[in-house]
Amino acid sequence: MSVLSDNYSGCTVLIYNMNGDHLMDTVVTEHNREEQQIQVGSLPEDLHINDNCSLLVLTSPSPCEYLGKVKKVGGSVFIAMFQGQEKENRTATRYAVNAPALIDTLITEGQPYSLHTPLTIRLINISTGGVRFRAPYYSLADGDVFQMRMIISQNKKKLIAQVVNHVDNEPSSSDYGCIFLYGD
Repeated sequence: MSVLSDNYSGCTVLIYNMNGDHLMDTVVTEHNREEQQIQVGSLPEDLHINDNCSLLVLTSPSPCEYLGKVKKVGGSVFIAMFQGQEKENRTATRYAVNAPALIDTLITEGQPYSLHTPLTIRLINISTGGVRFRAPYYSLADGDVFQMRMIISQNKKKLIAQVVNHVDNEPSSSDYGCIFLYGD
């Protein structure tokens, strides 16, 4: 889990309840590093003052994960971000996300090769270390390195990832598990 090191204003944040159910994607309108809290454009209807939640902030080179608590300061609603004890000793949590993305470049032996027609994919889940997505049947092989562009809410991310495993859903699609190598 990352620590608060950047300004998250303008970043997309994925909000989940403590059962791991996706509630909404929204944009961080204000980030107060000293108070370790963010203000977002809107909150899900299912989230109330003093409710706990889980957050995935889409930052570079990879997303940052936090536990959160909804609080009210003056007339504004904020989400306090903290690192929960139960999060420190486990691997990166996967968060469901249903969003399109494009693979526009393959990287072979360190050299980028742009695709004339980008490969359209559908994100399945994302974590601080990687992503799982669905693509047309046998589009990539284990070990392939590629650049993908994803847009979740208003946040555009360009990431370099590597396929670590795949499951074929013959004959129409394959699901790919990938690790993030770096991004911007």
